[in-house]
Amino acid sequence: MSLPDEDAQANVLEMDQVTLAFDGVTAVDGVSFHVAAGELFAIIGPNGAGKTSIFNVLSGVYRPQKGSVRFLGDEIVGKRPHKIAAMGIARTFQNIELFGHLSVVENLMLGRHNHMRYGALAAFAWVGRARREELANRAAVEEVIDFLELEQWRGLPVGLLPYGVQKRVELGRALAMEPKVLLLDEPVAGMNVEETEDMARFVLDVRDELGIAMVMVEHDMGLVMDLADRVMVLDFGKPIRTGTPAEVQQDPNVVRAYLGEAHQTVGGVA
Repeated sequence: MSLPDEDAQANVLEMDQVTLAFDGVTAVDGVSFHVAAGELFAIIGPNGAGKTSIFNVLSGVYRPQKGSVRFLGDEIVGKRPHKIAAMGIARTFQNIELFGHLSVVENLMLGRHNHMRYGALAAFAWVGRARREELANRAAVEEVIDFLELEQWRGLPVGLLPYGVQKRVELGRALAMEPKVLLLDEPVAGMNVEETEDMARFVLDVRDELGIAMVMVEHDMGLVMDLADRVMVLDFGKPIRTGTPAEVQQDPNVVRAYLGEAHQTVGGVA
């Protein structure tokens, strides 16, 4: 896996005044934020706050009615999801989106599709460029397997693996794309304590060892406050606070959005 370019801009991702509505219902209302190179930026909020809608805008699934999204200085609003992925934005999903009958290695190889330049005829012949690229892609996948400690499951069908390991494989498939920005959609949803701790460790390794910027949506407040560099809080599609975890926890508007007027700290959410 290659590290992001050292001359990458300070902000790798910028969303500016984005508004997204469906049949008159506003899901995202004038949202602006930026993500710096190597930063772990978290988006939190109650159910229905617009978190997944923002991810769908960032990955090209939804096109907002207003606003701009720039990735490494290039406008990506209006681009197709596969074009955005090819530019360097990878995504994991809240509900596991793997091929259960394929092995760990085969699922990770699917993350290399943007790096495969040869056609069907060359692949069938298995000579020259096709062979060289295949070997290079397999070597990259082996790096991901080693990084995420998946060696013991590498040849097994993903559908037979424990849930926490499947979530790790999904993270691995995204890393196999060699992204510059990684979108993590509830990476620890449904996990037990041990699985959550493992995933938290790998997320930190992605930031600290690979230097990949991340945007994370997560309901586990303990995890968010422990891992994130900055946090944006949404309520009914609107950002009500962006700051460090400590700043966000003390903001009375955040407390009201999560817990109502009677509570004084956000810590009880977790």
